[in-house]
Amino acid sequence: MQLLHILQLLVLMTLANGAPIVAKKIFGPRFSFPLDTGTVFFDGRPLFGPSKTIRGILISVLITTASAPLIGLDLTIGAIVAGATMAGDLFSSFVKRRLNYPPSSQALGLDQVPESLFPMLACRDALSLTVADIALGIGIFFIGALLLSRFLFRAHLRDEPY
Repeated sequence: MQLLHILQLLVLMTLANGAPIVAKKIFGPRFSFPLDTGTVFFDGRPLFGPSKTIRGILISVLITTASAPLIGLDLTIGAIVAGATMAGDLFSSFVKRRLNYPPSSQALGLDQVPESLFPMLACRDALSLTVADIALGIGIFFIGALLLSRFLFRAHLRDEPY
């Protein structure tokens, strides 16, 4: 079991997910350009929605990549985690739009699993992660994301408690 690597990945995934939220509070609507530029999918719904921004993706990648060496991982791993976490977040948003969930709404499981599964799979070979390691990481991320979200709401960093 690669417990240290799991914990390192959890830290990076948390940074990757949290950086856009903090950036939104710092910058407000400034530099907030929707990643999908308002594109509508063939089903008539937005591709991702207005809450997925270029600013959020860039901040996530920069902060996560820069933080990786601080916890003993290579910059490349930081960039991979950030990219894969954001890909998982975009996947969740895409699916939620297809299911007619409003932007920034909660879909238990759909909001946590891809955001942790994608980076864990992306780093599987580089960090010698087993299926059990990945399952453990997803489980810890799932519970941690729910708890951290409530804390960020109380700290006025999130608009919703989920």
